[in-house]
Amino acid sequence: MTQMMRAIEITKPGGPEVLKETQRPMPQAGQGQVVLKVAWAGVNRPDALQRAGAYAPPPTASDLPGLEASGEVVAIGEGVSGLAIGDHVCALLPGGGYAEYVMTPAAHCLPVPKGMGMKEAACLPETFFTVWSNVFMRGGLKAGERILIHGGSSGIGTTAIQLANAFGARVFVTAGNAEKCAACVELGAERAINYREEDFVEVMKAEGGADVILDMVGGSYIARNIDALDMEGRLVQIAFLGGPKAEINFAPLMMKRLTMTGSTLRPQSDLAKAGIATELREAVWPLLDAGRIAPVMDSEFAFEDAAGAHAHMEASQHIGKIVLKVGG
Repeated sequence: MTQMMRAIEITKPGGPEVLKETQRPMPQAGQGQVVLKVAWAGVNRPDALQRAGAYAPPPTASDLPGLEASGEVVAIGEGVSGLAIGDHVCALLPGGGYAEYVMTPAAHCLPVPKGMGMKEAACLPETFFTVWSNVFMRGGLKAGERILIHGGSSGIGTTAIQLANAFGARVFVTAGNAEKCAACVELGAERAINYREEDFVEVMKAEGGADVILDMVGGSYIARNIDALDMEGRLVQIAFLGGPKAEINFAPLMMKRLTMTGSTLRPQSDLAKAGIATELREAVWPLLDAGRIAPVMDSEFAFEDAAGAHAHMEASQHIGKIVLKVGG
């Protein structure tokens, strides 16, 4: 008889209220995979997009939401090395994090950093994989360069500020109120621009232009980002909260020799994600172990109140990461 577990499922596309507790069969560990007993699950924008019916999971992934978690390894598939039953890890997930147990490729697991609790560790994978792969691997940010991070107080933003600062870049951010701006400066931003009161294009031009811009807004920001970039600048797009379409003048792209790039994380191959994990282990995990950087925590919600977590996230008042307490 298959063992059952508690899970939160998306009953139909819609608002936070469509998230309901259910019973599902426990996942099994296949070749190169592990099963984790979930302690905490991170709550992210892609979860809300999936819930709304706008971000379908890959064909082989669980239909349950949840792209990151911390937990204990309780089963190991064939071909797995470097992990043992009982290890505490955090992991990037193909889906299924809103459950008592989840399966994920072993190569997407990383150790819980020294001195860090399971709650904080659950907040690392989705944002750190996203920021590292986009800002450093795709955007090529180097020490001394100027980076503009939109949505500086979000989970992605607070991670990007700390990583860019740790690797010697000059960090500028946009945020929507004085409290969020202050939080960004405290994390290491040189300048926080309240986009309701100031024009980020003018601010960046006065600084010489941005070398890299990390944007999750899109829409009307796309043309303004191009304007705000310096010669040889790179625009890295990771989401379109303001819409994916814009009318833009491509002449500055040629005149300033700009690069426009972007990515989504979830549809990438297991091998590509394993490559990001390897770089994180080597370049970033020592900083987490040393306490030089850490996730910014906003709030925690009970497992059965996943709907409340989504409503809170979509209100956009949070600073940092939101988590679900699954196993504690």
